[in-house]
Amino acid sequence: MKYVITGGAGNISKPLAEKLLAAGHDVTIIGRNADHLKSLTDKGAKAAIGSVDDVSFLIKTFAGADAVYTMIPPKYDSTDMKAYIGSVGKNYAEALKANHIKYIVNLSSVGAHLPDGVGPVSGLYRVEQALNELKDTNIKHLRPTYFYTNFLGNIGMIKNMNIIGGNFGGVDFKMLLTNPGDIAEVAFEELSSLNFSGHSVRYIGSDERSTDEIARTLGAAIGNPALPWVIFTDEQAYEGMMQMGFPENAAKNYAEMGHAMHSGAMFEDYWKHHPSGLGKTKLEDFAKTFAHVYNQN
Repeated sequence: MKYVITGGAGNISKPLAEKLLAAGHDVTIIGRNADHLKSLTDKGAKAAIGSVDDVSFLIKTFAGADAVYTMIPPKYDSTDMKAYIGSVGKNYAEALKANHIKYIVNLSSVGAHLPDGVGPVSGLYRVEQALNELKDTNIKHLRPTYFYTNFLGNIGMIKNMNIIGGNFGGVDFKMLLTNPGDIAEVAFEELSSLNFSGHSVRYIGSDERSTDEIARTLGAAIGNPALPWVIFTDEQAYEGMMQMGFPENAAKNYAEMGHAMHSGAMFEDYWKHHPSGLGKTKLEDFAKTFAHVYNQN
């Protein structure tokens, strides 16, 4: 089978490509930098160097593929993050249509059932809608929950303030967590079997824990078991990101996403369509990785 994988050598795309290569498939990886793809080309992947903003490049690269894995590379400096994400989705749709691609596995997110109010995930809603306009095409939208790796961005907060937190959490709040490697496992399963039809959604989660449990578990891993989870206001979250150097539109979008998590709106459809099983990587497993990065910093 011939697969095209977007996302370069990212935390999901790289292990996904490695699994497909190990299974003997023909794999092309789209990325901006050939050097970043060397570990994959050394294993037999083909590199397609270009931009997802270039429709002509995508049409050329998707040619002859049996299936394509689509994801939106982050662009934090966009002046309208939602619109940018949606525009890449339209580019994908145009290139997929031009090549009559029959199978697509698309990386979306929990919360993508909402057209607005969930920060950058509102852009992924637009991507899903653009892809769903394709006729005679089978699409599996993967909607993972909050990445464990996002907590690595809190290391500076812990070291400087001895707290961890966000504009979400609480006693009865359940945080939905996913490991990128577990997402790669699901994407590989869907791509290697291609037994889906029509346009469908699959939720992915690895663990479901309270924010207090998250603080205690990550804190214990770094020798600080009393580390508290602090809930910020939306304004505090926005200002904190601005002080960290986030572009204004990115800070606004991520504060909006935190608000949607805190209110429960972002997770409501996940609970209605709860996955039959969770991924193998639990919070305690990620805590070891967190501690390693924390101690390296």
